[in-house]
Amino acid sequence: MSELEHYIKTYFEIIKEEDLNKIVSLFEKKTLKKGEFLLKSGKICSNLSFVNAGLLRMYLTNEDKEITQWISTKGYFSTDLTSFIFNSPSKISIQALTDTEVYSISKTNYESIDKLVPDWHHIEKLFLVRCFITLEERILSHLSMSAEERYNYFFKNNREIFLPGTTAIYRFNAWHDTRNI
Repeated sequence: MSELEHYIKTYFEIIKEEDLNKIVSLFEKKTLKKGEFLLKSGKICSNLSFVNAGLLRMYLTNEDKEITQWISTKGYFSTDLTSFIFNSPSKISIQALTDTEVYSISKTNYESIDKLVPDWHHIEKLFLVRCFITLEERILSHLSMSAEERYNYFFKNNREIFLPGTTAIYRFNAWHDTRNI
């Protein structure tokens, strides 16, 4: 079972192998070089992407300041959900901090899942609830933790970024002051 299959099966709680195979077949593998954009602000987001390897930075620009919203690591989805669902111009940009491999599903293919998987509406609802819970937890951490505590939490849960001998953290620091995580 591939990483994508494993993640979709566990994250979406898909039990039937045939449903899993139908969904996974709709994703396409894409490689981004360091600095390349998956999405630029002002464009319509047409893909929902799963990070298989590497780091993606989701950020917005406010006046002359870039504000990092999220760093997507292996095992996370990355998209501008508002733009993806409502076809509105994206307020964020998504850029590769390192060479990154993603599996992406186009909006057209995403919208066809309900015809292929009878229980998709329930499965999709669980996915969106999990996204909402992640957002709630993140907001709570910003309200209840100091910058140092948030940094330590990020470090604890993303050790692969900080491994000795890797340049990933240096690339990360080039984009973001880690004291503000």
